[in-house]
Amino acid sequence: MSLYLLCLILFLIGIYCLLVKKNLVKKIIGFGIAEYAVNLFFILLGYRAGGEAPILDKHEALTNIVDPLPQALILTSIVIGLGVTALMVAIVLRIYDKYRTFDINEIKKLKG
Repeated sequence: MSLYLLCLILFLIGIYCLLVKKNLVKKIIGFGIAEYAVNLFFILLGYRAGGEAPILDKHEALTNIVDPLPQALILTSIVIGLGVTALMVAIVLRIYDKYRTFDINEIKKLKG
C-alpha cells in the first residue's frame, strides 16, 4: 500500500509543477514526473509477490505468474513519452529563441 501512496505523491508533485510553476522547463520536468508516476503505478498493478515469468513449458504448470501486459504497455508508454517530451523541448526552445525567456508571465506577445 505504501508504494501506491508513493505513486500518488509523485503524481501530485508532477501536477503541482504543471499547474503552479511559471518556468516552461520546470513544467516539462513536472510532466515527466507525473508520467513516470503513472508508469510506476501500472507496473505495480501487474506485480505479484513470488511471481514467475510467464514462459510456458510443456513439463511445468505455472500457477503464480506475473502479468506481462502492464510491462508491455509501459514500454510503449515510455517510447511515446520520450517522443512527446522531445516535442515539448523543441517547442520550448523555439519559444525561447523568439522571446528570450522561459517565464510564461514575461511572454506577453504570445496570443492564441
